[in-house]
Amino acid sequence: MHQFLMLSPEVAAARAAGRPIVALESTIISHGMPYPQNVTTAKEVEQIIRDAGAVPATIAIIDGKICIGLSEEQLELLGSSPDALKVSRRDLPYVIATRKLGATTVAATMICAALAGIRVFVTGGIGGVHRGAETSFDISADLHELAQTSVAVVCAGVKSILDIGLTLEYLETHGVPVISVGQPGFPAFFTRESGYKADFQLDTALEQAAFVNTKWQLGLRGGVVVSNPVPEMFAMPKAEIDDITEQALDEADKGGVKGKAVTPFLLNRIKQLTEGRSLMTNIALVKHNALIGAELAAAMHDLPGMQPI
Repeated sequence: MHQFLMLSPEVAAARAAGRPIVALESTIISHGMPYPQNVTTAKEVEQIIRDAGAVPATIAIIDGKICIGLSEEQLELLGSSPDALKVSRRDLPYVIATRKLGATTVAATMICAALAGIRVFVTGGIGGVHRGAETSFDISADLHELAQTSVAVVCAGVKSILDIGLTLEYLETHGVPVISVGQPGFPAFFTRESGYKADFQLDTALEQAAFVNTKWQLGLRGGVVVSNPVPEMFAMPKAEIDDITEQALDEADKGGVKGKAVTPFLLNRIKQLTEGRSLMTNIALVKHNALIGAELAAAMHDLPGMQPI
């Protein structure tokens, strides 16, 4: 096992028994939701994965180690600490070497999951190409990671704060397939439709597992985006979220908010402007993604040719 990895007892037992494991990121806990909803949601998401027959492995950097699976105390620490750093590919060596507390983004979680032999990862939404990227070059490291790291990422698409069209173009250029579940359209996090189509619609875990397995057996390195729309009863009206997003983006621009600070600022502002409804949508979509991810992990585990984790 890699020298920097530390498996929780639950994950270690699952790995030894050859059971399916699902990776979870920790930035959603430290930066994506307020305390204590963040910790409560994290525990509920983990339980959904257990109930679906897989084992959850929330990933974070603690005391110089990549922790694969967290205790309740570690979840509380991440959820309540103001010192947790947002860790992407660039930041991993620094946070590990200095033994700081780090919450992993999509990109860093993919790297850590791959190191631990975990092939399925559940998150809320992936990063993407930011609006105005043609001059700012602000493109999330998540996209580059998807191009090179072989992990299937179950998400609710990308947030409407991003340039969704350019995000999908970037993924296409780098050979990253985008699957949609239950509809042909690509979702936009808070809303079920973005106005763009996914590459392929595959509705069952078995179909998705066969696709992912075939890609990697062909030697095609890199991830797969499994985009799963938020359940209809929790989805927000597209026109409303688009208007609110424009307002929040304008405020961020005028306030000089840049880089890694943009997404937390926008999510918090959208939460305020929707009077908390966006947070409920966020929680609902993560839980739904957990179920789809657990089913995918179980299906991949059972497919001939897939190595058990």
